[in-house]
Amino acid sequence: MADVLDRARNSATLPSAARSSARPVVLATLQVRVDQNAERMALESALEAGVRLIVANMIHLPAYPTTAILAPECATLPHEEDLDAVRETAARAAALGIATELLRVSSPRPVRALLELVQERNAGLLVFGPDLKRTSRWRFWAAARMVRKHATCLVWVAPDG
Repeated sequence: MADVLDRARNSATLPSAARSSARPVVLATLQVRVDQNAERMALESALEAGVRLIVANMIHLPAYPTTAILAPECATLPHEEDLDAVRETAARAAALGIATELLRVSSPRPVRALLELVQERNAGLLVFGPDLKRTSRWRFWAAARMVRKHATCLVWVAPDG
């Protein structure tokens, strides 16, 4: 069984020994649980291609300068993100034997941070799938539009692609 690599918010990239020529699948959400269709698409794609799955929980960092400097882990309160559900998604992927990495990325501009992550990790597929029941339509629409326009890889946007 593969293990879930749960990284801190400001962690460095993977060491060069862990990188491979295969381009990973990125499953991204915006501070909410992952849509079921997006999870299925990402898991099946990673399994079929035999590549690493990166589950990225993109968190909006509020403008609290003192908190962000002194205790960045406290800038987002537990009820403001659905971390347990996102971890369950990563655990399901690991149970299927997929090498899985869970990232929590805090940024004042989470969609731009996602696009940087996709470019830095040289992703082959970005599955963008925040749960629509827990995300405002406008926020989802704006984020999906930006992802489609600026991503450097193939993009699949939940719920229907």
